[in-house]
Amino acid sequence: MAIREVRYEGDSVLRKVCKPVKAIDQKLIDLMMDMEDTMRENEGVGLAAPQIGILRRCVVIDPHDGSDTFYMVNPEIVDSEGEQDCVEGCLSVPNKRGLVKRPYRVVCRYFDLEGNEIELDAEGFLANIICHELDHLDGTLYIDKAKMLSDKEYAEYLSQLDDEYEEEANEQPQE
Repeated sequence: MAIREVRYEGDSVLRKVCKPVKAIDQKLIDLMMDMEDTMRENEGVGLAAPQIGILRRCVVIDPHDGSDTFYMVNPEIVDSEGEQDCVEGCLSVPNKRGLVKRPYRVVCRYFDLEGNEIELDAEGFLANIICHELDHLDGTLYIDKAKMLSDKEYAEYLSQLDDEYEEEANEQPQE
């Protein structure tokens, strides 16, 4: 497949609402394979079609947790609950990080590349990625919702997370 050019903040295509995909055909499959290659080449965990200049409602997600790659056609969030603070970055907004409030759990309905309707119940990091990528389909960037973090604040936030994980590990019973 091919690596496509990523569009960056300031490109008007990133602010447009995408149109629904009408047919899952070889052209769409090729596009999504290119999206996956582009995402991997740029070390991302997700990529939405407008990030490569295509105004269609499709995203590719790989949360790097050992699960399969998700190819989502016409995705929509049909339910959500809870709240989490997420430190986000974006391939279209390089060298920035922001703190965004997202739902802790989402239910996402979409079609896979075989045309099957899928309902995915996602929590935590995967829910965060889904929300971030689906925002792209409506012309929204995470920076529209984020409290921007300086390098120092970002480092402090990561340190705080490390401390919390260490505390949780220490609370586990030893065998």
